[in-house]
Amino acid sequence: MIDRIADPYNLRLAFWKSRRGKTGKSEVIRFCSELDKNLLSLRNEILSGKVNVGNYRYFKVYDPKERIICASAFRERVLQHALMNICHDSFERFQMYDSYACRIGKGTYVALDRAKSFQKKYSWFLKLDVRKYFYSISHDILKQQIRSRFKESKLLDIFGDIIDSYKASPGKGVPIGNLTSQYFANHYLSFADRYVKEHLHIPAYVRYMDDMVLWSHDKSQLIASCKRLKQFIQETLHLELKPFCLNRTDTGLPFLGYVLYPRITRLGTISKRRFRSKYINYTSKLNIGIWTQEEYQRHILPLFAFTRHADAIAWQKNVIASVYRNSIQ
Repeated sequence: MIDRIADPYNLRLAFWKSRRGKTGKSEVIRFCSELDKNLLSLRNEILSGKVNVGNYRYFKVYDPKERIICASAFRERVLQHALMNICHDSFERFQMYDSYACRIGKGTYVALDRAKSFQKKYSWFLKLDVRKYFYSISHDILKQQIRSRFKESKLLDIFGDIIDSYKASPGKGVPIGNLTSQYFANHYLSFADRYVKEHLHIPAYVRYMDDMVLWSHDKSQLIASCKRLKQFIQETLHLELKPFCLNRTDTGLPFLGYVLYPRITRLGTISKRRFRSKYINYTSKLNIGIWTQEEYQRHILPLFAFTRHADAIAWQKNVIASVYRNSIQ
């Protein structure tokens, strides 16, 4: 796999993927100015199994909650794309069907539709998520998991260097914002997926990164399964779960920014607050001339697309009307 990762065509493909949407950034321009030289240098590092990683730029985002994002240097993003162009299939083959985050043909809305179907079918749900998931991933356990998928020593050395390049606490954590972190984090909990399906025999299950939901007609089965799953996650993966949410499906399941009922879907409270805030901000930028119509459209369309997956048309019209009234006063 190392030869395929270091192949000049793969490196050039990785460069184009990394460059997408960032052509005007200074570090991208500098990399492009000596493209062949930089790709050859990266190729030699990959073939040696010793890569220069860990050059992160840190910043905070507050949407929907405060998180620290680690932006890799452009050269490292090219490396990560080169790795995952080739290693994607090996990670993908280990995933269970009902894992939906960061996977081709899956995603938020496919996970949402699957959860909606289970909400209609079953009487009870149990929702779990991991406390500070990305910051809690054990380096040693992650490396052991990766060794079970890949055998080439140089490739394992590169993965090891990437894992060791960041720590939230001693021996723990992967950086939010890295392409490799998405793969690592999804793979890490895939062992919990297998435990749920192969040992607990839960009839319906969905996981979106560290958000896990189990459904059943039997409340006592869910409680017993929760205890066993919590023990597995603590002892095998060294992760801590937040307090679980167990309820009847007709009371509504909070999931991925929505509240799912058996026959209807609502926007969650935080999602409503985010929509209103962003709509006001985007409209203001358009009205005072900071944004063109094209820029406004590029931002506003995904915002409205999110609301279309809920029964929120009347609420949405009220928000738009209230913002319009305030703007003309």
